[in-house]
Amino acid sequence: MLYFAYGSNLNHFQMKRRCKDSVFLKKINLKNFKLTFRSKYRAADIEPKKNSIVPGGLFEISKSDEKKLDMYEDFPTLYKKFYFSYYGKKIMTYTMVKKTKFMYPTERYLNVVKRGYSDCKLDKKFLKKALLTK
Repeated sequence: MLYFAYGSNLNHFQMKRRCKDSVFLKKINLKNFKLTFRSKYRAADIEPKKNSIVPGGLFEISKSDEKKLDMYEDFPTLYKKFYFSYYGKKIMTYTMVKKTKFMYPTERYLNVVKRGYSDCKLDKKFLKKALLTK
């Protein structure tokens, strides 16, 4: 199954620890969405926004990896699954169920995400922009 990571799961070390079968394929952009941070966890989330993109990592994951991610993402309480099509392929990601206001992430979490941006060779300007958003 194909999984789109846009937050801390971009971090290759963390992703391998969580999902032993996961394989990073390439970086892709999710169109007409923007990155934000919210909830009491101050975690990454995506929301629809015209003419905006969320860069992320495309991973191949196994069924057992998906079950582990479901637990980690507190599915279906905190995050729900969202499917989109990319060049005819069905891709799964997570999006928060309750859209709370913007909450600046903790330094520790943000460092994990920044490392993930480096691991996947993503442009950090999108991350910086998300952090400026109120």
